[in-house]
Amino acid sequence: MIIKREQYIEALLSKRWNGKVKIITGIRRCGKSFLLSTLYKDYLKSEGVPEDCFIEIALDRKANMKYRNPNELYDYVIGKTQDDSKRYYVFIDEIQLSYKVKNKDVDESLVPEEDRDMLYTTFYDILNDLMARSNLDVYVTGSNSKMLSTDIVTNFRDRGTEIKVYPLSFKEYFAFSGLEKADALEEYLMFGGMPLAVTEKDEAEKRKYLIGLHKNVYIKDIVERYKLKDDEVLDALIDSLSSAVGSLTNPHNLANAAGTLMKRNTSDHTIKKYLDYLEDAYLFIGAKRYDVKGKRYFDNTQKYYSMDLGLRNAKLNFRQQEKSHLMENMIFLELIRRGYSIDVGVVEVTRMKDGKKQQSQHEIDFIVNTGQEKVYIQSALNVDTEEKHNQETFSLKNSGDLFRKIVIVDGNIKQWTDENGIIYVGVIPFLLEESKLGF
Repeated sequence: MIIKREQYIEALLSKRWNGKVKIITGIRRCGKSFLLSTLYKDYLKSEGVPEDCFIEIALDRKANMKYRNPNELYDYVIGKTQDDSKRYYVFIDEIQLSYKVKNKDVDESLVPEEDRDMLYTTFYDILNDLMARSNLDVYVTGSNSKMLSTDIVTNFRDRGTEIKVYPLSFKEYFAFSGLEKADALEEYLMFGGMPLAVTEKDEAEKRKYLIGLHKNVYIKDIVERYKLKDDEVLDALIDSLSSAVGSLTNPHNLANAAGTLMKRNTSDHTIKKYLDYLEDAYLFIGAKRYDVKGKRYFDNTQKYYSMDLGLRNAKLNFRQQEKSHLMENMIFLELIRRGYSIDVGVVEVTRMKDGKKQQSQHEIDFIVNTGQEKVYIQSALNVDTEEKHNQETFSLKNSGDLFRKIVIVDGNIKQWTDENGIIYVGVIPFLLEESKLGF
């Protein structure tokens, strides 16, 4: 059975022949290549696009290593698209493996120091050329955010458009699983949404695959890409982040935690640098902390969430299974997948006690920036007791504004609203019925 990933097919179709290079980004092994070379290609072929109008090259294959040279890659594509009467779809997989090549016909002594980057040909240069050709529709995949996402406007001169691909959503997973909703949720919280883990039926093999994927692909990639002398600090940092998903932290606290695990010290600067590496590889996503009443961001403190729960659990050898943390991570990923910008909120409350003013801070798990408004969301396993209910809603009731407020609880409960206008809904309908809450 093939998982169709229809939302991404629709996104690709909406952008085809738009004069821009389509940049498909995401963590390695989340299905980018399969999406492009199988699902999207099959759709286009069903519309009548002939096989010889697809130009495909995967730069992570040994047989194609020479095409990591951007000049060689350019010559290959041009050589395959000589017929001006045809319209070609160009698919280039793992474009970040392309390296820059020095231009031999430029007198370096005439180039100012600040323009030395112009001495090199990069994949940005060749893609800008290819997408300017009216009979080529260009698509690339990549697994490094710094090289791709953050440089789209600069290097593609506003002629690049990004499509972010994530591991399978719960909705995609549930449609494939054949399980009852509650059982599917438990499986998803344990093994996540990496496609090959989802399609593997044997639990022992799922665990083995995810553990191997984390160690032999992601960690190895980062060590090689950034030429790290060893992976001990990186490994300890990932353990610390994985153990504390959804917890407020900063580089100093993470340096202390990693140092404790390693039994040796490491610096805040090193940890900050490694955090950047992990976000660039899409292993973790950071969420900034926002003061709701003060309308400002805190400089250092934020939360980090794992890109996939199965990978997070594999890193911890499937030992730490706190459902409240896993559910919060899952909700965050779903909101990001739907295209929203997410902050974590704090509400400062001043109260009088014994004739003195006392200030306290109370957390809002997610501030969802929808464009037109903000939506506040709390993730809670339950609000079954009055104490728990008050605890989960206190920050929402003291936000000082009229934005929508939602509490997502475990299970499959139907949506309802209390006397304060706070909406409650089960996590299962939230994940499966995207339009239910209007965002």
